Amino acid sequence: MTEAAKAPWRATILTLFPEMFPGPLGISLAGDALGRGVWGIEARDIREHGIGRHRAVDDTPAGGGVGMVMRADVLGAAIDAATDPDDGRPRLYMSPRGTPLTQARVRQLAAGPGVLVLCGRFEGVDERAITGRGLEEVSVGDYILSGGEIAALVLLDACVRLLPGVMGKDASGEEESFETGLLEYPHYTRPRDWEGRAIPEVLLGGNHKAIAAWRRAEALRLTRERRPDLLARGPKEPR
Repeated sequence: MTEAAKAPWRATILTLFPEMFPGPLGISLAGDALGRGVWGIEARDIREHGIGRHRAVDDTPAGGGVGMVMRADVLGAAIDAATDPDDGRPRLYMSPRGTPLTQARVRQLAAGPGVLVLCGRFEGVDERAITGRGLEEVSVGDYILSGGEIAALVLLDACVRLLPGVMGKDASGEEESFETGLLEYPHYTRPRDWEGRAIPEVLLGGNHKAIAAWRRAEALRLTRERRPDLLARGPKEPR
């Protein structure tokens, strides 16, 4: 059993570029937690299951068109080799047509045993691999990347920071943007005055009720200005 398989939360990444992992997740808080065994990661090369002498993983699109499509048989073999019948982890495929990743979904994933993530390349993957292996398509934004690896790093970072023992204080993540359905309020620290800009007096008075009210009002103001779509869903009560 690998060290990654022993971790309480583990990520398996299927990619053509396993050297991209853990990447930035190998440093800072995530890297420290990785070293302590709080979570584990295994990057597996899809090309190990490629076809023929050249280990081909893609072919021309059925019906014609530009680009290449990753083969269902190759991807199916890669997924099967990375999992067993008792593996209950969600199977994710990073895709611009997927369901947008939200903080609520991140919390669900972080509370589970981990994830298996397929990183696509080229024009995409054969639809039969998605349906045949029960992949959940996930998007990190309305834009196109060269492949799924950077998107996978985004998803993993969002999950790992929520694992017990990763952040210094568990409360650190409870008042951030999206946790209550609002953007986060502004932050200030020393110096008290900087270039003619002062810290709001309410934050210096020690009245915690007034501070909480100010923060709530600022969160509402910023959300109304920048993300009114969040308000349309209705703010959640603070946790």
